Amino acid sequence: MIKVAMTSVYVDDVAKAHAFYTDVLGFETRIHMDLGGGTLFVTVGAPEGAQQDLQLLLEPGQGPIADPYRKAVREAGLPCIVFSVDDIGAEYERLQKLGVRFTQGPQEQGPVVTAVLDDTVGNLVQLAQPKE
Repeated sequence: MIKVAMTSVYVDDVAKAHAFYTDVLGFETRIHMDLGGGTLFVTVGAPEGAQQDLQLLLEPGQGPIADPYRKAVREAGLPCIVFSVDDIGAEYERLQKLGVRFTQGPQEQGPVVTAVLDDTVGNLVQLAQPKE
């Protein structure tokens, strides 16, 4: 069986991304290593034992590959990643109270309800909940 073990999100600032993804979104730190020269290797994952085998790498987003990709995705208004939530209304309210800026509030899109937020480090992130 093949499973996803790690995926990357290119970010403007790894330390700032780490704070946002843990302190605001609620992920837990899985790996936090200083590789020297100001380079951090940081992964986060779902809290409370959920999806222990899946990590999100907060990847430095500068360079000839990442910069054009990130710019194009952002300009197209596309999320770089989608996170599932149990109650999108509650998450939307919780995150708004924490000052998170949403580019799209909760709305039905086919079989799901989605919302899109700005992760403060160069990306749009989508939250999704299956419709009941």
